[in-house]
Amino acid sequence: MKKKLYLANSYGFSKQTKKLLPEFIKIFQDLNIEVYEPFERTKHLINNKNYWAYEIAKTNFKDLNSCDCIFAIVNGNPPDEGVMVEIGIATALKKEIFLFRDDFRNCADSDQYPLNLMLFVGISKKNWQKNYFETLEDIKNPKKNFLKWAEWKK
Repeated sequence: MKKKLYLANSYGFSKQTKKLLPEFIKIFQDLNIEVYEPFERTKHLINNKNYWAYEIAKTNFKDLNSCDCIFAIVNGNPPDEGVMVEIGIATALKKEIFLFRDDFRNCADSDQYPLNLMLFVGISKKNWQKNYFETLEDIKNPKKNFLKWAEWKK
């Protein structure tokens, strides 16, 4: 049975950054992981003029609940608020959490973590670095947790 990954991101709001999504998706698909990319999965709902926002949020929650993990792109200073909510939901649902940030701006409130410390609540205290990525190559690195997670119960 394929693992399911929820790819939390704000790339769908920009024509330029949206071009990056296929690179992430290909990495995950090469690992035989089913990718739930929220912008693609909910684009048909925007036509519902009355309740489109609520329906998108409800669909994203349902998708996140059915996935095995969240892989959240947390660029920005601060990172996108929708992605932050999705990480909070994933934490409450006890999903495996992976964070990706290639934004060089400081966005931390301590020297211990590269982002707001609350983003690390759902990640192992001792080994949080294994769930934190700064390059696409990091995702493929066997020393990182993602490959080990992807191989689990394949």
